[in-house]
Amino acid sequence: MATDESYVRQAIELAESAVEGGNTPFGSLLVVDDELVRTAENTTLTDDDISAHPEFKLARWAASELEPSERAACTMYTSTEPCPMCASAIVYAGLGRVVYSVTGDSLAELRGDGVIEIPCEEVVDRADGETTVEGPVLEDDGLAVHDAYFSP
Repeated sequence: MATDESYVRQAIELAESAVEGGNTPFGSLLVVDDELVRTAENTTLTDDDISAHPEFKLARWAASELEPSERAACTMYTSTEPCPMCASAIVYAGLGRVVYSVTGDSLAELRGDGVIEIPCEEVVDRADGETTVEGPVLEDDGLAVHDAYFSP
């Protein structure tokens, strides 16, 4: 059985892969009953699509491809705390759990701008969602990827 840390490491590797593909460093994966069912990388730059965040893409996929009970049993592992857009999609999809590496506050501190600082858990709470939000996990590892990309 894989651990939260091992899945978060995979999400961080997906973030590194996103950078190699010409995008910003974000990656996510979905796990149901300890089975990896889907991965996604950020493709906002290469797709010229502001909604091409990996969390948003996975939430949309889960909503159309998984049964409600599977979505409730699903954990999304992600390299960075989901933004408010992605957190809303996670709630609408009915995903059971999110585990992230880098907090939105830490990313905002590193980047300086371009981050909407509303925590994922706050979006879930205000939407009366049932998604459990956990993190940060391995934040230093996740921050290293952002630091390499965003720092001059």
